[in-house]
Parts: sequence; structure tokens; C-alpha cells
Amino acid sequence: MTKLQDLLFCELLKKAGCPEPTKEYRFSKRRWRIDYAWPDYKLAVEIEGGVWIKGRHTSGSGFMKDMEKYNALTMRGWSLLRYTPKQTSYQKTVNEIFELIEILKAPKSGFLA
Repeated sequence: MTKLQDLLFCELLKKAGCPEPTKEYRFSKRRWRIDYAWPDYKLAVEIEGGVWIKGRHTSGSGFMKDMEKYNALTMRGWSLLRYTPKQTSYQKTVNEIFELIEILKAPKSGFLA
């Protein structure tokens, strides 16, 4: 993801009323980092680059490493949303993140909505 895409994404999040994310958040003792994180809500957003050009995330070993990281997140109680760099400019993406933050902020009643 380019710096310009990052700036635009963060600006869209801010305009939508999302709290500011922590970038490159390290969530374990391993070197794993989350592209954008909201630790208070245990929400992670990963930007998957190279989807159409056979990048690291689509290679066999890269895919396996990503699965290990994502499973470790889930085992620690995190929610994960994944997007391509292009999707970070979509209002739909920002709306999904905002909606999930609102869900995670809400008190837990024990009932599913």
C-alpha cells in the first residue's frame, strides 16, 4: 500500500468517526504485526497486497504464514477484516470497519442480534 493510499484511508476512517488506528501493531512476542489495529476493541485490519501480481500473500509459503498469524489473532480473541489496497478507498470498507467497532464497543448481553 502506498503512502498516499494510507493517508486517504486514515482520512476516510477519521471522517467516518472511527477512532485512530495503531499502525503496524505488534500483537505477540513473534514479529507479527497488524497493518491497522484498534487494540481496545481487539480489531485488526490487514491490507493484502500483491493479490493480482503473485505477491507474497498469494505464494504458498506466504499464504501459510498469513494463516498462522490470522489464527493466532483469533485465538487471542481478535476480530480480523482483510482488504486489498484498492478497497481502502471504498466507502463500503470504511463503513464495515465503523460498524464492527460499534459492535465491539457495545456491552455484551449474551444474546445475538
